[in-house]
Amino acid sequence: MKKAAAKKAAAKEAVTKKAAVKKAPAKKATTAKKAPAAKKAPAGTTDAVAETAALAKEAAAKGTAAVKETAARTTAAVKETAARKAAAVKEAATRKAPAAQEPVAEETAAGPAAVKKAPAKKAPAKKATTAKKAAAAKKVTPAKKVTATKATTVKKTTATKATPVKKTTTGKATTARKTTAAAAAPPVAPEPTTTAAEPVPTVTAEPVSAPTSAEPVPAVVDASAPAPAVAADPTPVEATAPPALTAYDRDRLLTGTHHDPHGLLGAHPVEDGIVFRAFRPYARAVAVLAGEVRADLHDEGDGFFSGVLPLREVPAYRLVVTYEDTVQEVEDAYRFLPTLGELDLHLIGEGRHEDLWTVLGAHPMTHEGVRGTRFSVWAPNARGVRVAGTFNFWDGTGHPMRSLGSSGVWELFVPGIGEGELYKFDIARPDGSHTLRADPLARRTEVPPATSSIVTSSQYEWDDAEWLARRAERPAHQAPLSIYEVHLPSWRPGLTYRQLAEQLPAYVKELGFTHVELMPVAEHPFGGSWGYQVTGFYAPTARLGTPDDFRYLVDRLHQAGIGVLMDWVPAHFPRDAWALAEFDGRPLYEHEDPLRAAHPDWGTLEFDFGRREVRNFLVANAVYWCQEFHIDGLRVDAVASMLYLDYSREPGQWTPNEHGGRENLDAVAFLQEMNATVYRRCPGVVTVAEESTAWDGVTRATHHRGPSGFGGLGFGLKWNMGWMHDSLQYMSHEPVHRKYHHREMTFSMVYAYSENYVLPISHDEVVHGKGSLVSKMPGDWWQQRANHRAYLGFMWSHPGKQLLFMGQEFAQGAEWSEAHGPDWWLLDPAYGAEADHRGVRDLVRDLNGVYRATPALWEQDTEPAGFQWVAGDASEDNVIAFLRYDADRNPLLAVSNFAAVVRPDYRLGVPDDVPAWHEVLNTDEARYGGSDVTNPHPVKPEPHPWHGLPASIRLTLPPLATVWLRPA
Repeated sequence: MKKAAAKKAAAKEAVTKKAAVKKAPAKKATTAKKAPAAKKAPAGTTDAVAETAALAKEAAAKGTAAVKETAARTTAAVKETAARKAAAVKEAATRKAPAAQEPVAEETAAGPAAVKKAPAKKAPAKKATTAKKAAAAKKVTPAKKVTATKATTVKKTTATKATPVKKTTTGKATTARKTTAAAAAPPVAPEPTTTAAEPVPTVTAEPVSAPTSAEPVPAVVDASAPAPAVAADPTPVEATAPPALTAYDRDRLLTGTHHDPHGLLGAHPVEDGIVFRAFRPYARAVAVLAGEVRADLHDEGDGFFSGVLPLREVPAYRLVVTYEDTVQEVEDAYRFLPTLGELDLHLIGEGRHEDLWTVLGAHPMTHEGVRGTRFSVWAPNARGVRVAGTFNFWDGTGHPMRSLGSSGVWELFVPGIGEGELYKFDIARPDGSHTLRADPLARRTEVPPATSSIVTSSQYEWDDAEWLARRAERPAHQAPLSIYEVHLPSWRPGLTYRQLAEQLPAYVKELGFTHVELMPVAEHPFGGSWGYQVTGFYAPTARLGTPDDFRYLVDRLHQAGIGVLMDWVPAHFPRDAWALAEFDGRPLYEHEDPLRAAHPDWGTLEFDFGRREVRNFLVANAVYWCQEFHIDGLRVDAVASMLYLDYSREPGQWTPNEHGGRENLDAVAFLQEMNATVYRRCPGVVTVAEESTAWDGVTRATHHRGPSGFGGLGFGLKWNMGWMHDSLQYMSHEPVHRKYHHREMTFSMVYAYSENYVLPISHDEVVHGKGSLVSKMPGDWWQQRANHRAYLGFMWSHPGKQLLFMGQEFAQGAEWSEAHGPDWWLLDPAYGAEADHRGVRDLVRDLNGVYRATPALWEQDTEPAGFQWVAGDASEDNVIAFLRYDADRNPLLAVSNFAAVVRPDYRLGVPDDVPAWHEVLNTDEARYGGSDVTNPHPVKPEPHPWHGLPASIRLTLPPLATVWLRPA
C-alpha cells in the first residue's frame, strides 16, 4: 500500500506541476491516433496504475484545485516516501529495463517519432509509466516553489508527465481527451496567471513571472533584467517549422515599410499550436523560453527565426538570442499589446489631446509587468517607421514600429531599456527612401551640435507650492510686473542651470524685479539664433543641463518670489534635415503650399496652423511648459508674421484667404485656441504677444468680437513696440532738437488703453549695430548716463508694465553679444568708472522698490482713470508731466525734464486735495551719478490753478532727469 500511495502522490504532483508546463502535442493527428492505444493497457497493469489513472480522471474533472485539495490530505511522510521510491524506480528502470521496452518508452515520450521503432508490445507500458511517474515525482519538489500559488483548471483531461528520453522533446508527447496512465496523458491547460503587479497572457506551458524591476535595463545587456521563473535547466522542445513569410511581407520587414510588424512577429495561434517568429538581424540563433520549456527556432535567413510549438494559448515567454560573441536572454518587443488606448488616438486625430507629450515621444514605463520604454511618433505619410538608438547600435532594422490605424501614430514598446538611451526615428518616406529624424516630442536631447533624442523621465520634487497658490490672486495687468530679460547661456557664460540657480535669483531679487523673462529655452541647433530657431519644442536646451536641472532653476526663482516668463516660438522652425522639415517625406508640420510654408525673412518654415494635429502639437506644447516646468507666462514671438498672409511678401507671393483678405485665419484660430487652453489649464499664467502692428483685439477675450469682426486673440499682455520705437527715436535727438519731436513721447497715450501693454527695451534693441541703451543717448558720457537714467524713470512711470534686457540695468556701453554676455567687469570696484555703472544699477533697484510699493504705478495700467495729463504739450521746455492714480485715487506725480538745463520754480498743476508733496525718487541724485539737483523738502500746493487743475506747485527740475512725487 505504501508503494501504491507513493505512486498516487507522484501522479498527483505530476498532474499539477508538470502537465501544465509540458503541454506539447506536436500534431493533432498524432493525438487522435495515440489515444485509442492508450486505452488498451494490458491486463497485467497493477492496481497502482489503475488507481493512478483514476486519479488522473478525477483531476481532469475537478481541476488542479481539486488535485491540490486531495494531495493536501496525503501526509507529508507519504509524499516524501513516494518521491524517494519514485526516484529509485526511475534509476532502476534506466539501468535494468530490457531493450525491448525502450521503444515503448520512446513512443510515450516522443510520440509518433518513436512509433516506427517500437514493436507491437504493450506489456512494457507498465514500466514506461512507472518511469514517467518516477521522473515526475523526482521533479515535483523543485517545481513547487514556482507553481505553488498558481491555480490550474483542467477540462476532461489530465497528464502524467512524459519524461524525455534520448533528448526527444516533450513537444512530441501524445495527447487525448481521455487517457489511461499507460500512455502519456494530455497536458493541462491552466488559468491565466499574474504576477503581483501586472497581468500576463494566459499560458498552457507553466506561466513565467514577469519582470518587476523598477530600474530600466539596456536591451543590449538585458541579462540583468529580472528573468521569468523558468527552470534552471529547461527542457528542450523541438519546434516545427511554420509556413514561411510571404516574399512581400519579408521584404517589407527588411526594408522597414511594414505597417504591422506585430501581426507577423511575436507569438500567434495557428492550426497546429502557437507560432513564434523573431526578427533578430545579426543573430546566430534564437530560442524561446516558456516556463520549463526551451525551443530552438528555425533560422529562415536574413535575421528571421520561427517555429511552431504545440500549445493551446500564447504563453509568457522570453527569447534567448545567440550572437557571435554573446548570448542574451531578452523580452520580445512584439509580444505586447499597444500602449496607447482608443481615447488617446481619438483625441490625437481630433487635434484635441492637451497632454500630447504624455502619449507621444519616448516614455519609460511598466507595460504588462515588464519595464521598458514606449516609443510613439506621428508620421501619417510614412510607409514605415523604425526606432534606432544606442540600444540597437543605431540599426533600427530589428525594431519596426506598428501603425495605429488612421491616427498616423506609430508605436513600439521596447522592453529592457530606460532613461539615458539615445534614439531617433528611422522613417521610410513615401518614395521608399529613409530619413533618420529626432523625436518632435523628445523631452531631452543631446548637447548641440549632436542631434539625438534621449529617453528621460522627471524625478524632480517641486518646492514652490506657495508661489503657485499665490500667483493667481491678481491678474497680471492689475499687478506689479517689472521684467528682467535674460539670455541664460550668456548671462554668466559657462554656468549650468543649477549654477545659475545659485546666482540669478539673488541678483534679480536684489534689483527688485518681479519676473524674469528667459529668451527661448527650447532646444535649438544654432546658438547664434539665440533660441529663436527651435528644433526641440519639448526639450530645454541641453547646453546648460538636464530638464530636471531647469526645473530646479525655475523652482529656486519661485522660492525667491520671482516669476518666470519664457519666450515661445510657434511661428516657424528651421529646415534642418534631421528635424521637422518634411518630417515623414512630405510637408507635415509646414504648409503644403510652398508660398505659405517658406518664411521670407529668416529662411525657415512656417507651421501649418490649419492642420489640427499641428495645432495640437503647438497648443499642447504651450501647456507643457506651464504645467511641467511651472512657467508663469509665455511671451509669444513674431505674432505679426503669423497673422498676415502678406507679411514680408510682395504681390504675387501670397494667396488671399477665403474672404479675399490678407488675414491668416488659421493662425488666428490657433492663437485663440492656445490662449484659451493655457488660461483654462494653468491658473495664474499670463501670455504675452510680441505683435508690432495695429491688429485689433490682441488682448481682448476670444469670445468678444471687435469692429473687424474677429474675436480677440486672448493674450493677457502685448508688447508696445510703437512706444519703444517712438521713445527711443526721441531720446536719440540732441536735447536742443527734442522740441521738434515732442509728439514721439506723447503719442503713446493716444492708444495706451487699446490693449494691455508691456513697455519693452528688449534684446532686439541692443544688437546688430543698434548699440546698447546708453550708447543711443546723445552727448558726452555724463549726459548719456543722465539721459539713460531719465528715460528709465519715464518708462517706469508710464502706463504699462516694463521689461529691461540684461546689461542695460548698469549702462553697459557695448551692445550685447551671445558669445560673452554682459560686461560684468564694469561693476568691478577696481575699474575706474565702476561708480558710474553701479549708480545706474542702484537707480534700477530703487525704481523697482518704489514701483512695487506704489499701486498708482501699476494697479490701473489698463484703465484711463489711472492717468491724467499735467503737462503734455510743453515741447519748448522738453518737459512731460502726468499723474498716476491707484484704485483709491491716491496719486503719484511724474515729471521728466529732457532738457540739459535746470528749470527752477517750474510750475505744475496738481489736485487741491493733497496738502503737500514730497520727492520719492530723483534720477539726478548724486548716488546715481547725477548732479544732485533735488527737492529735499515737502512742497505745498498753491491755490493757483494751472494746467487745468485747481492748484499748483513749483519745483526745481534737474537737467536730464525724472522726478517722482507722492503726497507727503
